[in-house]
Amino acid sequence: MKASELAGILGGVLEGEDVEIIACGGLEEARPGDLSFCKDTKHVKLVQATKASAVLLPPEWDRGAPCTVIRVSDPNRACMAAARLFAPPEPARAPGVHPMAVVAPTAKIGEGVHIGAFTVIEKGAEIGDGAVIEAQVFIGEGCKVGAKTHIYPQVTLREGTIIGKDCIIHCGVRLGGDGYGFNNGRREDGSVFIEKIPQLGIVEIGDGVEIGSNTTIDRARIGRTYIGPMTKIDNLVQIGHNVKVKGYSGLIAQSGVAGSTEIGYGCLIWAQAGVSGHIKIADGVQVGPQAGVSQSLDGSVRYVLGAPAESMRDFGARTLLPRTVAKLKADIKEVKARLK
Repeated sequence: MKASELAGILGGVLEGEDVEIIACGGLEEARPGDLSFCKDTKHVKLVQATKASAVLLPPEWDRGAPCTVIRVSDPNRACMAAARLFAPPEPARAPGVHPMAVVAPTAKIGEGVHIGAFTVIEKGAEIGDGAVIEAQVFIGEGCKVGAKTHIYPQVTLREGTIIGKDCIIHCGVRLGGDGYGFNNGRREDGSVFIEKIPQLGIVEIGDGVEIGSNTTIDRARIGRTYIGPMTKIDNLVQIGHNVKVKGYSGLIAQSGVAGSTEIGYGCLIWAQAGVSGHIKIADGVQVGPQAGVSQSLDGSVRYVLGAPAESMRDFGARTLLPRTVAKLKADIKEVKARLK
């Protein structure tokens, strides 16, 4: 595809030679024939060193480029659109139930639903119109899956789980497993007992939620564990029982949220961060990578780091303290030498 044709499709302005584009690639790994993109001047060195034949840049970019430029208002989004043009077509999932799937007679299957091989859908389950349920999925009794939701292979939905419409559930996700709940103590004879607390609630997922591979979300002890609309969850995230995420938030890989915690709207929990149970995180708060949050965050600080988590200002001051002390010691040593 010629760069001029691509610019027309993307609504961009072509500057430079009308080169042939055959694929998309990142600035560093791009080869001749590739299209790349950049939206931030802090990556100017990568742009100047790229071997791409063309690069998508914002209108205000004034640092030049060693190749053809297509100016667009949002290079990131434009590159996503271009990548779809060059990528192979996604596998077609035609409506219908595979003959090797097991669907209970009392399950309600909507119009245009695809159900793959070796999938099991138990009694009383409901699948909305246009949903795609791929191979080897288990959908337990009384589960509900909304319209146009796509569930990838080897997902498990335990009984009573509710998923909204337009969701994406990636491979290996487990929704509705038991939360960690045990009661322990000593009997009158002095022996120790540990008894399981029944987990009798459900998991409910709002509209437009995406859940990454091998993430687990526990069913509630009573009531529901709730993930609000448009929340985006990465791979390998653990969410405990009775957690509530209000919506429009993100949880990044290997983060974990303990039971009965409430996360507000527009929050971001970065990779490997841990959030204790029975606390509240206010709307818009970000928890930095590997941070440990043990107390509620009221929103007075928008970004916390460290373990226990603290504000960026406090974290920076504490991190710089050893350098400050070392500098003071050197200064004192110099002053002593001069006095002597």
